[in-house]
Amino acid sequence: MEDILSRIWELLSIYGLKVVAAVAVFIIGRWIAKLLTTFTEKVMNKRQVDPTIVSFAGNLVYIALLVFVVLAALAQLGIQTTSFIAVIGAAGLAIGLALQGSLSNFAAGFLMIIFRPFKVGDFIEGAGVAGTVEAIHIFTTRLSTPDNKTVIIPNAALTAGNITNYSAKGTRRVDLVFGIGYGDDIDHAKKIIWENLNKETRILKDPAPAVMLIELADSSVNFAVRPWVTVADYWEVHSSLTENIKKSFDAEGINIPFPQRDVHIYEHKAQ
Repeated sequence: MEDILSRIWELLSIYGLKVVAAVAVFIIGRWIAKLLTTFTEKVMNKRQVDPTIVSFAGNLVYIALLVFVVLAALAQLGIQTTSFIAVIGAAGLAIGLALQGSLSNFAAGFLMIIFRPFKVGDFIEGAGVAGTVEAIHIFTTRLSTPDNKTVIIPNAALTAGNITNYSAKGTRRVDLVFGIGYGDDIDHAKKIIWENLNKETRILKDPAPAVMLIELADSSVNFAVRPWVTVADYWEVHSSLTENIKKSFDAEGINIPFPQRDVHIYEHKAQ
C-alpha cells in the first residue's frame, strides 16, 4: 500500500503541475476564444453583414482558436503536437483542394456581402448576365432577367469581371441618336426634339437634358438626345421619346434616313 501511495505521489509531483497548467491553458484559452468570437460578430453586425455570414464566420473563428488552445494544452502535458499539426495541415490542404471551387465562391460571396457592390433589388450586369438581384447567398447570387428568367451565378464568376450597377446612382441618362437628311432644316429639327422633351414630364430638370449635333455622317446629320430620368422610368421614357420624335419628324416631313443607332447607357455621377 505504501508503495502504491508513494508511486501516486511521485506521479503527482511529476505531472501534477503539468496537468494544472494544461487545464489552466484550456480554460483561459477557451474564454479568450469566446471573447474574440463575440468581438468578431459584433464588428460584422455593425457593418450590417448578412446574419448567415456572421454566424458562419463566428463559428469558424471559434473552432480555429479552440484547436490552437487544445494543442497548447497538450503541449503543457509534454505531448508532442508536431504530428497533430502535420495531420491537421494535411487534412486542411486536402479539403481545400477538393473544395477549391466552393471555397472561392464562398470567399467571393463573403467579400460581396461585406463591401456591398450591389444589394437586393438593384439592376446589375455581370458575368454576361443583366438582371435584378433577388438574393445574395454564400456561394451564389440569384438574378431575375427582364424577360422573367431566373439566373443563378456563382459568386466567383460574378466577381471575376466588371460589375455594372445601374441602380446605384438612382438616375440614368437615356442616349438616343436621331438623323435627319442634309436637305432638312437643322434648327427646325432641334425645335421638334425640344418640344418632345418638354412634353415628357418624367424627364428630370437637373441635370438638364441636352440636344447636340454630333456628326455629319455619309447620308445624315445626326443629333444626340440625352435626357436624365430615374432608374424606374428609364425604359418607358426611352420608348416614348423614340416613338414621339419619330412621329413628329414624319408629321413635319423630316426624313430619318437610317435606323436609330444602338443605345449606350451612362450613369449620373454624383457631384
